[in-house]
Amino acid sequence: MAVKLRMTRIGRRHRPFFRINAVDSRTPRDGKILEKLGHYDPIEKDTAKQIVLDRERAEYWLSQGAIPSDTVSQILLRLGIKHKYAEQQTARRQKARTLARAKGKLFTKAERIAAQKEAKQAEEAAKAQAKAEEEQAKAQAKAEEEKAKAQAEAKPEAEAKPETKAEEKVEATPKAEVAEEKTDAKVEAAPEKPEAEAAEDKTEAETEPVKTEAEPEKAETEPEAEAVEEKAEDKTKEESA
Repeated sequence: MAVKLRMTRIGRRHRPFFRINAVDSRTPRDGKILEKLGHYDPIEKDTAKQIVLDRERAEYWLSQGAIPSDTVSQILLRLGIKHKYAEQQTARRQKARTLARAKGKLFTKAERIAAQKEAKQAEEAAKAQAKAEEEQAKAQAKAEEEKAKAQAEAKPEAEAKPETKAEEKVEATPKAEVAEEKTDAKVEAAPEKPEAEAAEDKTEAETEPVKTEAEPEKAETEPEAEAVEEKAEDKTKEESA
């Protein structure tokens, strides 16, 4: 007959209370017990009174091959009662933990809670980063919009300035064309003489006698003398007649 050391729950709702019993492994949960070994009261605040156990009878059943449940095994270890099943259970748990971590799974409740906490923190960080990126994109779009608006306002002014410059240039070009036409006409009116003709003109100018101031006076007195001679001839003709 295989004997197990396990707990049976008694008490009312929200007030748990457990008895530690030695029972046949084939007995149902609320079936016949072989021996009552003690009790466990988790509500008791005094840790010394939480567990009450008949140590000698518990060791006797362990020596007879009784197998404690996981909870009873922890209670026995808490009271300082060592047994081989605790060592076997520790080895099994260590092996299961190694396999779980090799597969990337969480083994204990503490690991699951820590993993959930880390996932929550990572999710919050991702949301904060996404929000910051969204705000940055909005600010950038607003800056680009303001820049485009400023460029649109500055463009008419820039277009107006080249038009005025073009008008001034158009007004200035007729004057330049007139000046060019005048210079062309002047050049056509006064063609350059060949070098040989220029040299001959120069020599002729050098050989011409210099007119004195007396020559014009002489030219002016010649008509007067002719008039006097004509008068004298007219007078002689009258006398002869």
